[in-house]
Amino acid sequence: MTDDDKTSHHRYMTTAEVAAYLRMKERKIYDLVRQGLIPSTKVTGKLLFPRDSIDLWVMNHLEGDQAPPHATPPVLAGSQDPLLDWAIREAGADLAFLCNGSGDGVRRLLRDEAMVAGLHVIDHGTGHYNDPSHLGLSGMRDLVIIHWARRTQGLLVQPGNPYGIQDLPDLASSPVRVAHRQREAGADALFRSLLERHGIAPERLNFTPHTSLSEDDLALSIRESEADTGLAVEAAARRHGLDFIPLHEELFDLAMRRRVYFEPPLQRLLAFARGERLQQRADAMGGYDLSALAEVRFNA
Repeated sequence: MTDDDKTSHHRYMTTAEVAAYLRMKERKIYDLVRQGLIPSTKVTGKLLFPRDSIDLWVMNHLEGDQAPPHATPPVLAGSQDPLLDWAIREAGADLAFLCNGSGDGVRRLLRDEAMVAGLHVIDHGTGHYNDPSHLGLSGMRDLVIIHWARRTQGLLVQPGNPYGIQDLPDLASSPVRVAHRQREAGADALFRSLLERHGIAPERLNFTPHTSLSEDDLALSIRESEADTGLAVEAAARRHGLDFIPLHEELFDLAMRRRVYFEPPLQRLLAFARGERLQQRADAMGGYDLSALAEVRFNA
């Protein structure tokens, strides 16, 4: 194995390693860092370079991904995530929220109406998450998908679980009112997939008359006794003082155009995400696994 092969297996590279990887002199690397032109982070005073970010940086320069004729607004579209919402505010990332479900996020991404789309869409056939071809994004030649977190999804119930709900079949065998998300939401796709696995037709459930447009809306409908249960992430249950019945581990990812990865809002968010505060917040919220945070899951 050559020195380059060994370097390519490190998730974070030193200045010397990234210089060798890019076949540049170390002095040039320091110049790029000083000008803010190359992705880097500093840990205990030492410069480190995330390999995934360096690969994206190289491809962005080689292919010359073209910007649209108009500036893409600094908007996060798609699905909502409580930890991501908090991180964007704390990082000062200056991204506006327009979270109306994964399907809406995909459309806004394709039309350059949003910089980033939060996605957690399961493919019923394969069980895979956020597959570009399944999402209708396979035609984007500059698509990048960055992993955010693995999340625990489950049933939210009122404190004390008065109906004794333990699993999905209980929803079909009792008159509980089930809160539900809009059809374009990733949570709705997951809920229907889980029902199918249990052989439960959606028509057997007593759905509430109105949809919940976010995790918080669904949790509030249960907290305010407008519904008895519904599928959402553990963090939403904890935030609203509800009990939680875990059912499934899912992937939540961020989709964007390659050039957007290097825009200040994304770089501020990712720089903040590498710090200890995000992990501490995730532990407090519950139901998050950040071990693969910021890894590139797809690079067209």
